[in-house]
Amino acid sequence: MGFRVGVDIGGTFTDFCAFDEDSLAIHTLKVPSTPEEPGAEVLMGLTELQRRYGIEARDITYFTHGTTVGVNTVIQRKGVNLCLFTTENFVDVLELARLKTPDPYDLHSMRPPPLVSKERVLPIRERMTSAGATETQVDESSVLAALARAKHLRAEGIVLAFINAYRNGAHERQVKAIIAQHAPELPVFCSSDVWSIIREYERTITACIHGYVQPRVSHYLGSLQTALANAGVPAEAMVTKSNGGVMSAELGKTQCAQMILSGTASGVIGASYIAALSGYPDTMSLDIGGTSADVAFLRDGQPQYGVGELIGEYPIYIPSVAVTSIGAGGGSIAWVDELGLLKVGPESAGSTPGPACYNKGGDRPTVTDAFAVLGFIGQHSLGYDAIEVDVDRARTAIETVAKPIGLDVESTAQAIVDIAVSGMYMEVSKLISRYGVDPRELAMQAFGGAGPMMASFLARELGMADVVIPPTPGVLSALGGLIADIKNDFISTVFLDLNPSSVQAMQDEFAALVDKATAWLREEQGHSGQHHFLYSADMRYRGQSFELESAIEPRALETGQLDAIAEAFHAEHERVYEHADRGAEVQVINLRLVVVGTSVKPSIPAAALETGTATASDSVKVFIGGKAENVQVYERERLRPGHSLRGPAIVAQPDTTTCILPGMSARVDAYGNLLLRFEDEANSA
Repeated sequence: MGFRVGVDIGGTFTDFCAFDEDSLAIHTLKVPSTPEEPGAEVLMGLTELQRRYGIEARDITYFTHGTTVGVNTVIQRKGVNLCLFTTENFVDVLELARLKTPDPYDLHSMRPPPLVSKERVLPIRERMTSAGATETQVDESSVLAALARAKHLRAEGIVLAFINAYRNGAHERQVKAIIAQHAPELPVFCSSDVWSIIREYERTITACIHGYVQPRVSHYLGSLQTALANAGVPAEAMVTKSNGGVMSAELGKTQCAQMILSGTASGVIGASYIAALSGYPDTMSLDIGGTSADVAFLRDGQPQYGVGELIGEYPIYIPSVAVTSIGAGGGSIAWVDELGLLKVGPESAGSTPGPACYNKGGDRPTVTDAFAVLGFIGQHSLGYDAIEVDVDRARTAIETVAKPIGLDVESTAQAIVDIAVSGMYMEVSKLISRYGVDPRELAMQAFGGAGPMMASFLARELGMADVVIPPTPGVLSALGGLIADIKNDFISTVFLDLNPSSVQAMQDEFAALVDKATAWLREEQGHSGQHHFLYSADMRYRGQSFELESAIEPRALETGQLDAIAEAFHAEHERVYEHADRGAEVQVINLRLVVVGTSVKPSIPAAALETGTATASDSVKVFIGGKAENVQVYERERLRPGHSLRGPAIVAQPDTTTCILPGMSARVDAYGNLLLRFEDEANSA
């Protein structure tokens, strides 16, 4: 027995969560991130785990981490120079995309430039039919001509995305072999290998994102593996995936498209775990770090999943936990525009130089500096003593925007918080409309370094009565990675009418997917424990252009119960569009299979509830609603299950600070969660 360690690498801090397999205790830690030297923060954290908790590297039996290397590579446009080889006469696939206006409310909105520019998209003479049969053989001379042009353009990698390759990838593999023969130094990525889905743009953009980030992600994971080995960690490095599972870092080097939303998914998995303990299964998770706020919705304690999530400005069609990132965090910088209006974000101070109050060289005002000036933070160190808050530096920074707008420092700080919350409210409102949810029926679960600090302000604006703050909210994403199951998605495009003649074909295709999934789990992941499969199919009514994923019961598939399979689709169609045509013909486009290998999870026992109110450790002056008030400060580690308190109040702990507003009550449940509630009916109505 030993320790299972989960790590989440953010833009400002890197979070550690260590689970003792013997005592079942959980130890947490934060260290500053080192974006200029990726991987150094992991070694720094291992050293701190040994110093603080006596956790030796040799005792780590499991190590997993979430990373933003892939997504940051796309956002910052720092990937490799790619060339894209397409079927002749289809070189405009990335530029045409889906011909959608990025913002339907802005007629002047522009689509981003293609990830691979037009002059780098080169034609190959070949053609597969929609049935997967060869119509035109691969013309090797066209391949060599495209390869020569790619070399002239100094391509560092080549993506192959041919028409109908989802049906038959033989031509892509043939061209890859030709390139390997004449230019073995060039990495080649086949769209049919990356994610073999129907629709050319979706498959092509997913393959391009994969090729764009793969060399950098591979280098990063290789460096991490070496660093862990040198540090004496015997466990194989694992990495969290976009779908909320984990896979080996070695496999991640070649399947990096599967892990590009690694970090954001970990937080939602952690939120799912807390939702089950807190008694609030229907929640909106709010993960606020230094740079962004990630929002997701959980129903019955389970994350929602989807495809087409945005990586920067580009969609990727790998199945992933549905998370939306908002460009607002604790490090978001306040500034005054040319019209004299105060703005907040999207630029962030990050970890270097960071907010001015961190005293690490930053001198521009941030949201965190505003909270310091208002008095909510500054009484205790932050980030496990990594940061000593300098309120005077925060005031100096806020003054740079206070003078141009003619307000005092405190009023400006309040305005910065209000603007940041207003921006979050606007973006969250869009999500609420898209998902068709009523926020008043949900609890907000806040985590991340800045989540508990800002959650009550946003919940008040959204009319949400309840806010849940986990025991260690600042490192919940690291916990999420630690408890995530080994998981992978498999897909097969079939184009079948849902009728008795299709039953055998569906059974055969699913059997083939099960074989592939089992081999992946056993041979590539080395998992010998319990596992299970999730079956679903993308279905549509005949004549529709797009399909809906609908869950399939294995028993219905085994016995050929077509009515049950069709009803699953009708019910899903009714849920999404509020109508269904149960007399219409149904088509099955894709079969999907998810394999889940169960991981060990910490079991947190419920504690006996104590009676009475919590005892404050301090009282400080805080500016709330334009006036100064004396506010009680409580230390989280001294709060016991059953303790209660009333706002306004501040709860301080090593990984974050919780702000409790006037009109709110708080109590600690049996699992150590801090449950906040607006008592006034106006807010919860």
